[in-house]
Amino acid sequence: MLTKEERKNHSTQFWTQFDDYCESLPELKGLKKKWILHDTKISHIDLKFDLSKNSAIVAIEINHKSEFRRLQAFEQLERYRSLLNEGFSTDLNWDFCYLNTNDQEVCRVYIEKPDVDICNTSDWKDIHHFLATNMLIAQNNFLEIQESLKEELSALSRDS
Repeated sequence: MLTKEERKNHSTQFWTQFDDYCESLPELKGLKKKWILHDTKISHIDLKFDLSKNSAIVAIEINHKSEFRRLQAFEQLERYRSLLNEGFSTDLNWDFCYLNTNDQEVCRVYIEKPDVDICNTSDWKDIHHFLATNMLIAQNNFLEIQESLKEELSALSRDS
């Protein structure tokens, strides 16, 4: 069992090595900001990395407090299902009621790599590859629909 300080150092080391791994990728080399993550330009929609002792996840997450608004956004996102699935090794998981690590109900579209452990340094190379490869695909696909989705969600909020 790691102490709080050891967990912090472990996490820092993981993300530093992940940044180094990303720098080795031609698509990301030299970029000051590699990932859009929370800066999607659409309120309550984020791109996320989610790591645990059981798996690694790359996700598009809808985290509006209002269940009605969350589900509206999820339905709009579903209209782009085939485009968002493009480039992935398997179809994305579409979950309209996902309990995140903060025990908050969110809608989540994600790809998961099971049986890897963030605490196991021998898994890091696989996790780094999984995260970078899949976030690049998710981010590029999301950017293709970003403006249309933003307009559609704005129209829905004006109409209700």
